[in-house]
Amino acid sequence: MFDNLTGRLARIVRDLRGHGRLSEENIQGTLRELRLAFLEADVALPVVRGFIEHIRARAVGQEVLQSLTPGQALIRIVRDELTTLMGERCEELSLRQAPPNVVMVAGLQGSGKTTTVAKLARRLKEQDKKSVFLASCDVHRPAAIEQLAVLAREIGVDCFPADPKDGAVGIAEAALGQARKGFYDVFIVDTAGRLHIDSEMMDEVKRLHAVLNPIETLFVVDSMTGQDAATTARAFHEALPLTGVILTKADGDARGGAALSVRFITGQPIKFVGMGEKTHALEPFYPDRVATRILGMGDVLGLIEEVERRVDRQEAEKLAERLKKGQGFDLEDFRVQLKQMRGMGGIGGLMSKLPGVSDLPKPVQDRMDDKELVRLEAIIDSMTPGERRFPDVIKASRKRRISAGSGTEVQDVNRLLKQFTQIQKTMKRATKKGGLQKLMRAMGGRLPPGLPH
Repeated sequence: MFDNLTGRLARIVRDLRGHGRLSEENIQGTLRELRLAFLEADVALPVVRGFIEHIRARAVGQEVLQSLTPGQALIRIVRDELTTLMGERCEELSLRQAPPNVVMVAGLQGSGKTTTVAKLARRLKEQDKKSVFLASCDVHRPAAIEQLAVLAREIGVDCFPADPKDGAVGIAEAALGQARKGFYDVFIVDTAGRLHIDSEMMDEVKRLHAVLNPIETLFVVDSMTGQDAATTARAFHEALPLTGVILTKADGDARGGAALSVRFITGQPIKFVGMGEKTHALEPFYPDRVATRILGMGDVLGLIEEVERRVDRQEAEKLAERLKKGQGFDLEDFRVQLKQMRGMGGIGGLMSKLPGVSDLPKPVQDRMDDKELVRLEAIIDSMTPGERRFPDVIKASRKRRISAGSGTEVQDVNRLLKQFTQIQKTMKRATKKGGLQKLMRAMGGRLPPGLPH
């Protein structure tokens, strides 16, 4: 998300840093560039107007013009205003009622509500240690109830066995009764996708809200809808007392207009953002961190948290123990590291949180995707256990077999073996010269495997 906007803003930031002093004239030029950048990102026009006016009011004052580093002062103002626009701080779910705390999820057709319900349930179960109960009141979309039941089984939470014949309100009443009897901490209700112009469907969601009386009413919006997100957000906000927003499909949108518009329109915080199809791909929305990422400054805190959450500690400890005993780092270990990197959002997800990535050449940025990781994994998967432990035995005939089995070229196999040899040497040097503490420093300057060095 925000790739195009980050690219535009990175150029504006570079230009600003080149100015020793700023005048009202070149500040006006910067504001014009900012306005164009946000409009191209599909941010709603009223939002852009308000945003630019806030920056203008601060930028032409003493705060910038009399600063020793006026370019940096203006960048800081843009960052602060972006943070304010998106909500200033991360807002958690308000689960302060006596159980069950009811969470109702609403949104347009195709916005990803059902998957989002499962993601939210998994997060509450695994990270907040809550008992969660799910119910689908979508009696309009074929197999919607079954879809939620399948996802519930996948993540290991209970789901109400709804019958479409009972109607949406009937299902809600029965499921709420069961949630109370089961003493669940959180009861999440999935509702049917609806068009905001469909008055009958909007009446149904209002009736559901009256029956459930949820503590949280979350509006799910597809981030790829751009300016349309503002229109639908306004319609739902008028129909329901929304308490928060969840953005979905943020990994597939390079513009980010919805994220910058929906908070302004609804006045409600963006609480979570969906970054993929898997049920673990739901992240809290931190406006300050997102603002720094938009400006190309990275999100190191987010990266650290992601590593802590996704890295398999048992695997890491096993590898550390083996290295301490002098056992080598082999291709099986390398494959485990690749899988863990993919589990953390892949190369693109990790690199987007590092400062300065937007300054890299476009060809390098274009190669920051999971295709290279998948290719490397496929090559290693095509090797025998013996070849993974002792890569030196892989000669010409074996390379041809491995490349055929993985659907790659022999050159790809050669490239992987060369990269692996370099990493193996680094591992040996680090462990010999002072143990595992020096390993991270030794690896610190390297890009992830598969990227151009």
